[in-house]
Amino acid sequence: MPIDWTPFVELLRRPRRLLLTTHVRPDGDGLGSMLALAEALEALGKEVRMVIASTFPLRYAFLDPGHGIRPFEAPGEEYRDAEAVVVLDTGTWNQLGNFGPFLRGLAVPKAVIDHHLTQDDMASLRLVDTTAEATGRLAHEAIGALGVPLSSRMASNLFVAVAMDTGWFRHSNASPATFALASELVAAGARPDFLYDELFERNSLARLRLVGLVLERLTVVPGGQVAYTELRRDDYEATGATPQDSEDLVNYTRSVQGVEVGLFFMEQPRGGVKVSFRSRGAVDVARLAETFGGGGHRQASGAVVQTSLAEARARVLQAVATVLAPAS
Repeated sequence: MPIDWTPFVELLRRPRRLLLTTHVRPDGDGLGSMLALAEALEALGKEVRMVIASTFPLRYAFLDPGHGIRPFEAPGEEYRDAEAVVVLDTGTWNQLGNFGPFLRGLAVPKAVIDHHLTQDDMASLRLVDTTAEATGRLAHEAIGALGVPLSSRMASNLFVAVAMDTGWFRHSNASPATFALASELVAAGARPDFLYDELFERNSLARLRLVGLVLERLTVVPGGQVAYTELRRDDYEATGATPQDSEDLVNYTRSVQGVEVGLFFMEQPRGGVKVSFRSRGAVDVARLAETFGGGGHRQASGAVVQTSLAEARARVLQAVATVLAPAS
């Protein structure tokens, strides 16, 4: 459903000091959307700060050479003078990490720009379109509504946002409109060859070692419809990798022939297990993720389960088996 951006433009008309953020473990969609919107707002004379409640993923460092995105550190007093906050690519509190409590206590206008189905009471203004293939599309619409022409840097950031959330235009959410948007962004200065090379052809040796562990542990359950793999807390030290190096590795689980649901279990450094769900379409993994306090899209979702790795694996596999079981 098309979004009316008039309330967003009005919300940001008066505030001068703006704070932008996206979800923890940010991906190309969240980061690209935030960087592009920040540049547009700065073009309008706004003072924009960007924070994330995570370590910045090195894979995307080339998008932010000036280090404009800062890691949020509680209690965040230096950001209390913000006059409005925009949250991109999530609308749920559990995706904001330690920035969430700060945001709850900040009595300023808040807006969410997102394309995920699962939403909380985070903001009075929610600009959500679940039919959009990426938040990058919505950020593009917002920039257009603000009346700011696309710079080549904005176009590059938005291209990364859309390309990464469509699996570089391979997933079913890539529509003719997606390719039309990509064409517009290329015309505005985005270079797909350069962006692809930076994102996919510059793996660290540590990440490749992590890939090896993921493939070694890849398991297909009896019946062949579910595959899973896992990373343990000490794997990062053993390989020299970081949790951000695990991005996209869940896709190996769904790539196995005959698999309908792929699962990726990752022990978190501070406890709990992050579970990534992928589906070929017959199973709505967003609903599955919601039963574990998470959410997302029908074919790609996630949740954090506050248990041991063994218990999280058992519980999630049982839930998936129940969904896949034929009706009696």
